[in-house]
Amino acid sequence: MNDEPLLSIGQFARLARLSVKQLRHYADLGVLPPARVDPATGYRYYRAGQAPDALTIGLLRSLDVPLPVVAEVLRGEPTATGALTAVHDRLEGELARRRHSLTALEHILERGLPSAETAHVALHEEGPQRVVLVREVATSPYDIARATSRCVARLLPLLSGEGPPRLTGLFPLDMEERVPIAVGAALEDGATLEGGALEDGAAASEPAAIELLPGGTFARATHLGPYAQIPLTAHALLAWCAEHGHAPAGPLREVYVDDPATTPPDQLVTHLMVPVREREAVVG
Repeated sequence: MNDEPLLSIGQFARLARLSVKQLRHYADLGVLPPARVDPATGYRYYRAGQAPDALTIGLLRSLDVPLPVVAEVLRGEPTATGALTAVHDRLEGELARRRHSLTALEHILERGLPSAETAHVALHEEGPQRVVLVREVATSPYDIARATSRCVARLLPLLSGEGPPRLTGLFPLDMEERVPIAVGAALEDGATLEGGALEDGAAASEPAAIELLPGGTFARATHLGPYAQIPLTAHALLAWCAEHGHAPAGPLREVYVDDPATTPPDQLVTHLMVPVREREAVVG
């Protein structure tokens, strides 16, 4: 028998730093049931020993942890560890994204936007390129970095050969609520993938496929620095196209020259390329 005194829902809410409404909600969901409910009045009572669970719920919910996962944590289920690891990774990713955004903002405020001259924008002829391509859909423009990293993580195990692969990211010119992206790795003639050679257009590992990136005339800029600041150089590239009468024919390509595993972020070189055509040709 538990001799710990009962607390009214108001007293317990104050102790647990939750509102009475929250406690009722958690009780109705079975996450934090009261120690006793008066059968005559329906009043709910709690014990002080339930405070750790209440505080745990409050902290988890402040991190946007879903209630089913909260229940797993309180029950001490083995799956809770993996769920909390996923929450940790999500929050670390969000923190990194915000840091990158702050750094880019400081760059703009201190130095302004990159110019066509500093980005070395010029026309460039590019031949067709055979690649193995994987696709993702970012849930928003702010989710592009995560989706791109996921593409790379799925792509690298498919590749064979020595040295880092030549990777190219493909991004739409216009941002929507959902952003389709792709990352491709260059394949030399006769190159194979892990698991055997594939014919052009054949799936390597859904939704991966070998495709041919078309060649042609591109406006190209060179970005030096962290990947998170690439949009600043993209602005210089697209502004140059508008000033010189070239109509971007999309998508925007990011050609990653260096291996980020061995190159400091401020020394990473990325070529930004967009296929163009003369504006008169578009009108005609």
